[in-house]
Amino acid sequence: MAWHVTLDGDTYEAARESFSWDVPEDYNIARDCLRKHEDTETQVALYQAYPDGRREIYTFAELDALSNQVAHALASLGVGRGDRVATVLSQKPATPLTHFACWKLGAVVLPLSVLFGEEGLRHRLDDSGATVVVTDADVSEKVAGVAEECDALEHVVEVDGDDGSDLQSFESLREGNSREFDIVETSPDTPALVLYTSGSTGPPKGVLHTHDVWVGHCPAFQMYFERDLSESVCWTPADWAWIGSLGDLVYPSWHYGRPVVGYPMGKFDAETAFELAEEFDITDAFLPPTAIRMMMDVDDPESRYDLDLKAICSGGEPLTPEILEWADTTLDSVAVNELYGQTEANLLVTNCRGWFEARPGSMGKPVPGHDVVILDTETGEPLGPGEVGEIAVRREGDPVVFEEYWNQPEKTEATTRGEWHLTGDLGERSSDGYIWFKSRTDDVIITSGYRVGPGEVESAILEHADVAQVGVVGIPDETRGEIIKAFVQPVSGVDGDDALREEIQDLVRDQLAKYEYPREIEFVSKLPQTTTGKIQRSELRERELDE
Repeated sequence: MAWHVTLDGDTYEAARESFSWDVPEDYNIARDCLRKHEDTETQVALYQAYPDGRREIYTFAELDALSNQVAHALASLGVGRGDRVATVLSQKPATPLTHFACWKLGAVVLPLSVLFGEEGLRHRLDDSGATVVVTDADVSEKVAGVAEECDALEHVVEVDGDDGSDLQSFESLREGNSREFDIVETSPDTPALVLYTSGSTGPPKGVLHTHDVWVGHCPAFQMYFERDLSESVCWTPADWAWIGSLGDLVYPSWHYGRPVVGYPMGKFDAETAFELAEEFDITDAFLPPTAIRMMMDVDDPESRYDLDLKAICSGGEPLTPEILEWADTTLDSVAVNELYGQTEANLLVTNCRGWFEARPGSMGKPVPGHDVVILDTETGEPLGPGEVGEIAVRREGDPVVFEEYWNQPEKTEATTRGEWHLTGDLGERSSDGYIWFKSRTDDVIITSGYRVGPGEVESAILEHADVAQVGVVGIPDETRGEIIKAFVQPVSGVDGDDALREEIQDLVRDQLAKYEYPREIEFVSKLPQTTTGKIQRSELRERELDE
């Protein structure tokens, strides 16, 4: 019988009490996702769609055979155990084929976004010491341009390029190779991927994870999709270079032998999202809150589309009450469950309405398998209910906690306090186990002696119907130390004016506290965001200091 991560018990408390990690000693991601299922020859792994109307279907056996060919191709380029192979690819088969091929070789995957600019690519490719990069033809010129500045990089392989391209073709490199491949010996602790994360200061850091990382995401995957997974079809518009797509949905789906829908959408389009959901009978989706808000603008989706959607998971920014109400009414009781995690340790906490009562504003409770506490970073001891400290997770034995920052041991040490990994987020815990996010440790605003978390203010402002996006920062003030400033992007068709400014200030005063309202509000047409859609508060602060 195939091995799967399971949650036992009918309640959250029972599942948490009984859960333990029992990952096979010879664990390999590719073997787990591709070779263990009952009927790999007929079970669909990937429904691949394209904007031009093309459709492809890949079974688990086909992904296995094709990635075997890619493994042989990479080996012919000199890739072996521990070598880094970068992918700069959108949602298309070459992405998982390259990932699986690397893991079969014992190599390390470096997923990179097609949205990165030249400097973003150069730093990551050079810092990681990648020897091969597999890239979309749409960005291959940019990738090839920076390759010359990366000492270790020897090969640029192009996917879906023209016949006249000077770069090596992924298709021709793969074809003709054996469809059989013996997976090298690995364990749960074998290095598997490096994901880069941007902090508030300094260049992006490489986050090293091991083969058991996707297994570590599976308890949360079971929780937020809330039911038997035997009929699930999963999709996300999120970039397949992000832990939020790969770990929250893609590889856990394949761990359980369920199909994923791939579609290289580029810029998110809400109408296309509904069309895909109808065409492929998508039951479960990972959608960033920004994507959900755009889907909320589509008129009458319940009557225009025949949907089988059962559950949505979301994370990265707060879910406002109107999102939950829309999913419950417009989408006919679709559950929207919130997630909390980070590149270094993902899916630690979830707000799953099918497992316990969801409390508005709370992050939820720790996922079974993860020991999450509120830590006093000075003493290294967990704090009691109602006390604000840093959200931390026990490192030992937890598959989702990263091994180290690539080539930066001092950075790794800075996020470690005894047996705990420090997330860099402040929070507090209630007596019955709910965790409440306060702010990033480097984002705290201290105004007139009060500590204010910008996330809380942003959540309040987002409840105004005329606000599309918002970023909140503290700016220097001679009297108060700092005052709160909000950069507000109004919804389409709304102009920011004094009346809207006053409405927002009154809303925050009413919902939070008088000292938490933004004394300054600047209306903007666009806010700086990361490639995963998070507002870059650091850039907003820098903008203020430069003026």
